[in-house]
Amino acid sequence: MKLWDKGIATDQKIENFTVGNDRELDLVLARYDVLASIAHAKMLAKTGLLKEQEATDIVLVLEDILQYCNSKSFTIDTDFEDVHSKIEFMLIEKLGATGKKIHMARSRNDQVLVAVHLYLKTEIGELKNLITELFELLLVLAEKYQDVLLPGYTHMQIAMPSSFGLWFSAYAESLIDDIIVLNAALQVVDQNPLGSAAGYGSSFPIDRMHTTQSLKFSTLKYNVVAAQMSRGKSEKTAAFAMSSIAATLSKMATDACLYLCQNFDFIRLPGHLTTGSSIMPHKKNPDLFELIRGKCNKIQSLPYELTLLTNNLPSGYHREFQLLKEGLFPAVENLKSCLEMTCYALQNIEVNTSILKDSKYKHLFTVDTLNELVTRGIPFRDAYKIVAEQIEKGTYTAPEAISHTHEGSINNLCLDEIRQKMQAVL
Repeated sequence: MKLWDKGIATDQKIENFTVGNDRELDLVLARYDVLASIAHAKMLAKTGLLKEQEATDIVLVLEDILQYCNSKSFTIDTDFEDVHSKIEFMLIEKLGATGKKIHMARSRNDQVLVAVHLYLKTEIGELKNLITELFELLLVLAEKYQDVLLPGYTHMQIAMPSSFGLWFSAYAESLIDDIIVLNAALQVVDQNPLGSAAGYGSSFPIDRMHTTQSLKFSTLKYNVVAAQMSRGKSEKTAAFAMSSIAATLSKMATDACLYLCQNFDFIRLPGHLTTGSSIMPHKKNPDLFELIRGKCNKIQSLPYELTLLTNNLPSGYHREFQLLKEGLFPAVENLKSCLEMTCYALQNIEVNTSILKDSKYKHLFTVDTLNELVTRGIPFRDAYKIVAEQIEKGTYTAPEAISHTHEGSINNLCLDEIRQKMQAVL
């Protein structure tokens, strides 16, 4: 069944090429298409375009279909072009002529638009929940290991003292930025495009505010052309937000891979969370973090993939929009998986509490020594030369203790303030 079938058979090669893997991808949108159809049917009844009994019958069947979709057993057979035609066929199969009325005052264009918007709203909410879980774990680890020092690096050279408290809470606070970007994406997708039809509205006296409220959108995308133009823009905006999260996870995964290396030996993973080599029996590889890094780097390319698909298209619908789903849907699942696995790994992480006993870190505290001389009244440049000379002569001795008291430093992590900042953006 094709919603546009006029009795003219399509060449099989053309059909295979134009449908592509849409049936598989549309399974993601099935429940959202049903929810939008329920709202649409109720609106048609309110405006008198459907009789009350017709709308009631349609809604009851759609609610059954929704349960079917939620059960994960819903399929789209090759007889159908997409999810929209499958659901409409199921309505007609149950209700006959009444089922044929559901497509009144809408198009597949605004059907897929509203389904994608509803999907992205849901997935953004799930991403925020997963980020919050990781954020809380990072703060717990920061507090637990706040007194364990580790070397900080610049140019991949030993630089200044850091701590696990700083490291864990740095990524926690970075996740706040990612939530802010996600919130911006949510504002973009939380606008109802239903009723824009093929992109130029409808001559039917529909009530678009009714479906906006039914589907719990914050607002309506008023201009019907603007609603159609949100196809591609919504996906791209969400992809940029996902890219921000992926960048945070990728950087942390890279740190973890370095810190797990025997040359660093800052952290360890239990053996059951590592993988081995086919010929080297001693290997315990951090494949988990390497794949998180790789998957997240792929996700960071997604906004540019979607940009290249859409950046030279004029207003109105174009079939290229179908290809947006190919990159977006798997990326969402991969990002959720990366967040879950980062949490899973960090719950089992083992921290080396005696890193700085290694003699190669003896110059880690030179800046602290320099600053101490300055507090005694020695000009900074003179103090710098004094410490540099000690290093060259091999007479430098590191201080026994350090005190970094300003906000966000080793001895003043401001974990409560970071938590409050997250609560504010959530």
